[in-house]
Amino acid sequence: MTYYTGAIMAVPTANRQKYLDHCNEAWPIMKSHGATRMIETWGVDIPKGKVTDFYGAVNAKDDESIVFSWIIWPDKATSDTAWEKMMSDPAMASMSEMPFDGSRMIYGGFEPVYERGTLADAGYYQGFILAVPEKNRQAYADMADEGWQMFEKLGATGMTENWGDYVPHGTQTDFYRATKAEDGEMPLFSWVTWPDRATCDAAAKQMEADMADYDMSQMPFDGMRMTWGGFEPLFDSKEKAAAA
Repeated sequence: MTYYTGAIMAVPTANRQKYLDHCNEAWPIMKSHGATRMIETWGVDIPKGKVTDFYGAVNAKDDESIVFSWIIWPDKATSDTAWEKMMSDPAMASMSEMPFDGSRMIYGGFEPVYERGTLADAGYYQGFILAVPEKNRQAYADMADEGWQMFEKLGATGMTENWGDYVPHGTQTDFYRATKAEDGEMPLFSWVTWPDRATCDAAAKQMEADMADYDMSQMPFDGMRMTWGGFEPLFDSKEKAAAA
């Protein structure tokens, strides 16, 4: 089963090109250890939230932008082995200095619980993180299917919901803090793909109108603690391979 390493970080906005250079340097190492693809997206529509948001998730500063990224592995075993070996890989040690504060990055390993459509090759991505009671895993997957039917009609090209499998606790930041997860809850790392931002924005307005009378208490998670934002593609290893 496909497995994802999901990460969110705050990158100085002035370091966008340096971060892209960092991705180009990191990808060959990831690929050599079995990764099949790496996608990095740059935040362009990141709202401030009342309870949670992407800025708070990584303690972002005023001059920083949010990056939402994932590495795709053929399965969990490959991912686990890769990260263990990379810790002692000389190529990792010889990489240039990271153009962002890695101590505030949040990351984890996630397994899909629901996937439909095309999950990459998009002109625009909506990224989500949230916490769901572990007992509600199937109920959440069922709700995701209802959501996808609505998203698809409004122009979305794909959707994936990924359940936390290996989500470490950090000293400064982590997915639990980011989602204000309570005991018995697991963080999720998810995204919806759109052909472009205009389609996404129009769909958001339509959904807001359609769900004006929706009873939020029926959701199998606390929607007030869900974080979302809009991201444009920054780096895709598939495009790099095609250009080679």
